[in-house]
Amino acid sequence: MGSGQIMKTIPGRKRIALIAHDNKKQALIDWCTKNIEVLRRHRLFGTGTTARLIGEATGLVVEGFLSGPLGGDQQIGAKIAEGLMDMMIFFCDPLTAQPHDPDVKALLRIGQVYDIPIATNQATADFLLVSPWMELPYDHWVEDFQQAHLRRILNPES
Repeated sequence: MGSGQIMKTIPGRKRIALIAHDNKKQALIDWCTKNIEVLRRHRLFGTGTTARLIGEATGLVVEGFLSGPLGGDQQIGAKIAEGLMDMMIFFCDPLTAQPHDPDVKALLRIGQVYDIPIATNQATADFLLVSPWMELPYDHWVEDFQQAHLRRILNPES
C-alpha cells in the first residue's frame, strides 16, 4: 500500500468493548444473552455498571473499566489507541441528552481514527457477529501514526 500506511491485523479472538447508555443497558444485556456462544470465544471489556450487569446476567467474563462519565470512555479509547481493543459495541441512546456527550464523541472518533469495527445499534452489532471476519484474523491497511508523528517532529514546518 502507499507510503504512510501499515498493515494492521485484528486477531481471530477479538478484544471487544461493550458499552451502553443507561436507557440501552438492558438491550445490550439481552443482545449479549442472545449471542453468548459467540461472545464467550472473545475477550470482553466494558465500562463500569455495564460490564458488571452483563457479567451478572450472562456469566460472561467482562473486564470492567470506570463508569463512562467517570473516565471509562477514555480508558477504552486509550486501549484502542494502543492497539489493545479490536472492536466496539456501543448501544447509544440517540434520543436522550448525555451529560458526558463530548466523551462519547471522542470515543467514537478514536475508534474511527484507528479503523476498528464499531456498532452503535443492535442491527449493526448483529451484522458484525455473523461476519466471516468475526472468527478469523483480519488484515487491513491503516495510517501509520507513529511515522506521521515522527515526520512532524523532523519537519515541523510541513
